[in-house]
Order: sequence, then structure tokens, then C-alpha cells
Amino acid sequence: MSHLSPLLKQATGVLAAKGEGAYLYDNQGKQFLDFTSGIGVTCTGHCHPKVVEAAQKQVATLVHAQYTTVMHQPLLDLSDKLAELAPGPMDSVAFSNAGSEAVEMAMRLARHATKRANIIAFNGGFHGRTMAAASMTTSTAKIRTGFHPMMAGVVISPFPHLYRYGWDEEEATRFCLQELDNIFLTQSAPEDTAAMIVEPVQGEFGYYPATKGFMQGLRERCDQHGILLICDEIQAGFGRTGKFWSHEQFDVMPDIITTAKGLASGFPISAIAASESLMSKGLPGSQGGTYGANAVACAAALANIEVIESEGLVENAKARGETLWNRLIELKDKHAIIDDIRGMGLMLGMEIVDGDGHPDGGKADALAKAAEAEGLLLLRCGTHGQIVRWLPPLIVSDEQIQAGVDKFAKALANAG
Repeated sequence: MSHLSPLLKQATGVLAAKGEGAYLYDNQGKQFLDFTSGIGVTCTGHCHPKVVEAAQKQVATLVHAQYTTVMHQPLLDLSDKLAELAPGPMDSVAFSNAGSEAVEMAMRLARHATKRANIIAFNGGFHGRTMAAASMTTSTAKIRTGFHPMMAGVVISPFPHLYRYGWDEEEATRFCLQELDNIFLTQSAPEDTAAMIVEPVQGEFGYYPATKGFMQGLRERCDQHGILLICDEIQAGFGRTGKFWSHEQFDVMPDIITTAKGLASGFPISAIAASESLMSKGLPGSQGGTYGANAVACAAALANIEVIESEGLVENAKARGETLWNRLIELKDKHAIIDDIRGMGLMLGMEIVDGDGHPDGGKADALAKAAEAEGLLLLRCGTHGQIVRWLPPLIVSDEQIQAGVDKFAKALANAG
């Protein structure tokens, strides 16, 4: 442990030794309900038998076949499956290793395809820690602090944070679209703007869903000005919100999507999808990477998708998300420190405040630690670390939801 970078801070004190379904076990054998899912990664739970079997079989057959050197069957099969799952005309897929890389690949494609330089991102969005991705990220200053100057050509526009503004959906939507139009007049003319990138349900900033009017307003402006709409589905995609893609919640069709976390339930792989006509406008050599579309990760992703479909996990996320929402609202009604519950499906955030209604990261941290003592693992996010976030795996049962909330209720009592 002394040789691990001191910059890597652990959210819990757990030394994980085993994972099974919705549970983690530490090196002493203690069981924890894992409602972090590896930050939304292990969507089919820890070590789902079908995912494990597919990975084990692939490891014994072919581990690495560099995908710009040779092809391999899991790559071809996963490309076909993602083209089937991708929305609308998106029939072309490119692979990488992590979400940040997918975001940068999408940005590069947008610039190549439009021959324009600028990108509009939205306040509170998280897109990654690499240079271009961090330049589009404003969820917390720590992603950018000490890393300046950031990449040129990025403009940040408001996002409809209803709770933060204290406005209703209509007012927040009107304001944000009005400010976006003002950006076209003052900072990035439409003819200079390649793309807008948006999380339909923001993650790290505090689990804020967009509004339907806002997302449709983005689509209208993109259509009007020949701008590409990129939906970052890295955390909210793959069924987490109760629909396969979170943008489906808003009846909007993007031009490019990025995906990663839930794609292979723990194996490192990411992807972007677009129409073949759009993808072909990228320049030769602009996509690739040594480990992209690793054969084991592709095999695991295929098995993971099969589990999601055969076990009805998107529908389960919707149903269990409603149960979780109702239970958390009950806690909110009883405890003044819980000021808001928001999100969609199995992606819910709980706003923790002090006696004056201000964000209270210290109290949220105490609650997470008290929950850990009860055998429930939760994460925090938000500008002050004040959001307790609920990310159960998509395989979670009603009984496990009830047990998790019961443990958190005890944590509320124990944390004062």
C-alpha cells in the first residue's frame, strides 16, 4: 500500500477479496452490499457466471489480437451487436479502452467531419481526465486544477440544474437555451462549432437529468446549424436509467454516442458509435490504439449484453429504481439533512445539507462511512462531496434494495 500513489484516495476502507452478484467480500470475509458497482461499471453484478465463462474461454484461446493489425471474431461480433443496439442510423463502431479515450475520439471525429474547431460542453458535465476530456469537464475544479492551460476551442454553456437554480423545468430550460443562443452570438459562431457534447443524465456533478425541452432544443440547434450532437452515455447508458440509452428518456437522436462503463461489466473497453457516412469523414489513422477491442474484453462484453437482454435488466433497472426512489423519498421526508433526491432508474443522487441548507460534504462522508459499517457501500460526488449516490447493479433484487435502504436508515441514526 505504501507504494501506491498518495493521490489515489479510496472512498471506502474495504480490501475486496471476492465479488458475487450485488455483494463484495473483504479479506476477512465480511459481506457488503455494493451499491457503487465500481462507479456504475459492474452492471450485471460481480462475476456473473456467463461473463466469467466467456472471459475464461477467451483467455484460453486468444488474449490479444491488436485490432488494427489483425481481426478477431469477438471484435466482429461485438461491432455487429453494438451497431444493432445503437440508436437510429448508427451502424459504425470504433473501440478504445476507457471513457476519456472514447470522448476524445468522438471530439476528433466531430472536428474532422465538420472541419470546424469549437466544442460546446455543458456546466457540470464530466467527460474524463485526459487533456481534451478534462477541457470539456466542469463537474469539479479538481479535474482541471494545476492542469492549465486547457485545450482551446471549448465553450461551456449552462445545463438545467433545477435544484441548484431553484427553478421549475420550464424556466430552467428557457434560461439554458437562451444562454446557448447567446454563446452563438458572443463566443462560438455556429459556423465555427463542430459539436455539442452532453451527458443526458449528469454523473459526477450530482445526478442531474436534463429536461426534455433542453435536449430537444439542443437537437434543433444542431440541425439548424450543421452541428453534431454527442451524447456521453458512459455512466448513464447500458440500461442504468431504465432505458438502454439515457438519451431515449428525452426522445432525442444524437449523431455520436460514447459508451464504456456498463459495456463489459468490469473489463476495460469503450466505444463510440455513429453512422458509417459520418464515421467515414474521419481522417485515416485517427482511430486505433494498442489495447483497443481486446479479445477478452470483447468476449466479456458480448456475454454481458446477452445477460442484460435475457434477464430483462433494463426493465429491472426501471422497476427497482422506482422502489429505490420511493424508499429514499421516505427518508427525505423524515430527515432534514436530505434536501433532494434526483436521477433516473438505478442512478439516484441524495443531496445532503447542513442546518442552513448549504451543501455538507462532511456529513455525507460520515453517512457513507456509517453505511459501510452497516455493510453497505456507497459513493459520493458533487462540488462539495455532498451527494450520496446510489448505483446498485442492474441485477439487484427488490429484497436487496430494501436491505440497502434499511442499512442506510441505520447509518442515518448512527451518524446523528
